[in-house]
Amino acid sequence: MQVLLVEDDPAMQATLCRALQHRGMQVQAAGDGLDALARWAAQPPDAVVLDMSLPGLDGLQVLDRARRQGLRTPVIILTARAAVGDRVLGLNSGADDYLAKPFDLDELEARLHALARRSGAATAARDIAVGPLRYEHANGAIYHLGRVMDLTPRELALLHAVMEQAGRAVSKERLFDLVFPGEAAVQYEAVEVVVYRLRKKLAGTGTTLMTLRGLGYLLKVEA
Repeated sequence: MQVLLVEDDPAMQATLCRALQHRGMQVQAAGDGLDALARWAAQPPDAVVLDMSLPGLDGLQVLDRARRQGLRTPVIILTARAAVGDRVLGLNSGADDYLAKPFDLDELEARLHALARRSGAATAARDIAVGPLRYEHANGAIYHLGRVMDLTPRELALLHAVMEQAGRAVSKERLFDLVFPGEAAVQYEAVEVVVYRLRKKLAGTGTTLMTLRGLGYLLKVEA
């Protein structure tokens, strides 16, 4: 089970990482909202453990942006706020479960496994095959003829996005949100740089990334 842990307190982050890994989970950790969004989009986990109080973007902002970007991973919110209103706000923002600090590690583990079981069918359905390319949700990698492609996180996020919409154009704005989540200082043209680099890596794979003027980008399987 792959878990993305979003916690800004170094001591708490280290403790939770060790505890979850000891329970057989693979854990990626992020200490702020922007890093969390980038990791989430590049390699969707099986579950996200999301602290409410984060620097920059708080947990609710991270959750809102993730859901607007189409990231449907189950989320457990962690917070020191015990008020019912805060719990309702988190659940209404797209969270699937809620734990108030302090909490028991065994309970966190049980809730994570429960979320994974409930979303198991959807998780399996997120494996994608387009021609000779295959995206495997279990490890977040893209394969060409059975071999893992050497992609940067941004290239991986972009290729995953166009594979999900194979045969249809994906707008530059949509790709920008997925490849550069929350990075307001970056220009839309930065997507073109990632597209250029990705096209070079797709050469010889039997697929090509086409530009459809006014519509965006489309992944095409070559004849």
